[in-house]
Amino acid sequence: MTVRAWRGAIYLLKSLLSGIATVLALPVLVHPRLARGWADLHRRRAGALLGVLPAPRPAATSTVRAAWADPGSRRDLLWLPVHAATGVTAGLAALLCLGNVVVAAVAVALWWAFEWDERPRLFIDVPVPDWTTALTLGPLQLVLLVAVAYLVFPPVARGHARLCLAVLTPSTVEQLTDRVAVLTRTRADVLDAHGAELRRIERDLHDGTQARLVAIAMRLAVARRRLSGDPADQQFVAGLLREAHEGTEEAMRELREVLRTVYPPILADRGLAGALHAVTARCTVPTTLDLGELGRVPAAVEAVVYFAVAEALTNTVRHSHASGAGVTLTRAGDRLCVVVTDNGAGGADDRRGTGLVGLRRRVHALDGTVDVDSPPGGPTTITLELPCG
Repeated sequence: MTVRAWRGAIYLLKSLLSGIATVLALPVLVHPRLARGWADLHRRRAGALLGVLPAPRPAATSTVRAAWADPGSRRDLLWLPVHAATGVTAGLAALLCLGNVVVAAVAVALWWAFEWDERPRLFIDVPVPDWTTALTLGPLQLVLLVAVAYLVFPPVARGHARLCLAVLTPSTVEQLTDRVAVLTRTRADVLDAHGAELRRIERDLHDGTQARLVAIAMRLAVARRRLSGDPADQQFVAGLLREAHEGTEEAMRELREVLRTVYPPILADRGLAGALHAVTARCTVPTTLDLGELGRVPAAVEAVVYFAVAEALTNTVRHSHASGAGVTLTRAGDRLCVVVTDNGAGGADDRRGTGLVGLRRRVHALDGTVDVDSPPGGPTTITLELPCG
């Protein structure tokens, strides 16, 4: 109860300060982007108090006219007067309660040090003329106010936090609309990625494996025509067969590489844990692997995790100049979390073509999320969350 009371008091006092700031900065905060940032700050505070994690929201539109067409921006603007009224009211009540606790403590110990007309007053207007009053009414006021803080601060703070989330959380219709928009966008990305993958496989087979098989067929055809008892012909045919044999092995090796990019055989043979051990062992940057209890993971999720980790470590080797990396997998309920870190130079950016675009497409295709934290100078942290229920 003490912890909840302190958390409630701190929350309400911060609400008082932010409510006053809202009133003073109201002409500036009506800008949609500033209103979105201010509202998200309060959503995070409310979520932390209630023990929930508010879902991230997209950036607001840049113009006021467009903001009024966006339900999310309208809620952000509505929150400004609501918070100015409720935050200041609840915060002032908490401040008066705590202030009178201090007054009661001063009245008990130091009433004699003040002049008669400056002495602290208990219960709003009761003077403290002697030790009897100080030692009876002072502790009584102190106990009552502390009881109020214990019993009232937590529910009032939680009520304000719930009001904040209620005002700023999208309605069910809006959530469904956003969900449809996300699914439409990710489906288009999946189709584009699928088409690009098919073109890549066709190009690899056409330019590599097919060309080698054609060369092998030509050598075998020539060798068949030159079959005779002449030693020179036999030596020539032996050379052709040797080249055909070597070309066959090279074509098989290239074909295995192409098939590995479609679905890695190691996943079927050794599972996700074994495949990731192999990926981290092959990485030229020293990499640690930390696997939690994963349970049963769908095959599609395993493939995405494998390719995502492989791509992230490839970026680490090529671009980060790191001396160490780490891969961590944990599962909480029906969500699989993958974190890939390195101590390199940072600065990873989708626009630089570092493979993050393809990684995002793979994860978004399964309705997952990708978060890249890579400030200049490092370190880089790539966090993936995938549904695996």
